[in-house]
Amino acid sequence: MIINRLFPDAVLCMETALFYYKYSDRNPTEWNFAIDKNVSKRRTKIEYPFIKAYRVETALVMLGEAEGEIDFHKIRIYDRDRTICDVLRMRNKIDKEIFNKAVQRYVKDPKKNIPNLMEYAKILRVQKRVKDLIGVWV
Repeated sequence: MIINRLFPDAVLCMETALFYYKYSDRNPTEWNFAIDKNVSKRRTKIEYPFIKAYRVETALVMLGEAEGEIDFHKIRIYDRDRTICDVLRMRNKIDKEIFNKAVQRYVKDPKKNIPNLMEYAKILRVQKRVKDLIGVWV
């Protein structure tokens, strides 16, 4: 997969992860990934493939990282719980319909891990949002 080769240190996140976990029906128009904020910005200035890089604190890049597979290629992707925490952090920058569906589908997902979610929420400072938006359902 081209993203793996171009950005071996990146972790798929946000809308790309939502689509991967079927929390969103919308196929993202660009690859969303998290990358260390200290990596040169020039590296992400490319015309193709379409990407959106989220620059993340070094200590947080690997938090919640999991292994997935797209088209028989192994990928680095945030797990369900980290993805939802990120979506809650960025909720003003994400389409409201995508946001609402993602939260609803996460709540119904038997593979969700609430202890993980709460741990990530504490580290990422979104505990209040998690309790307000997801605590009601679990």
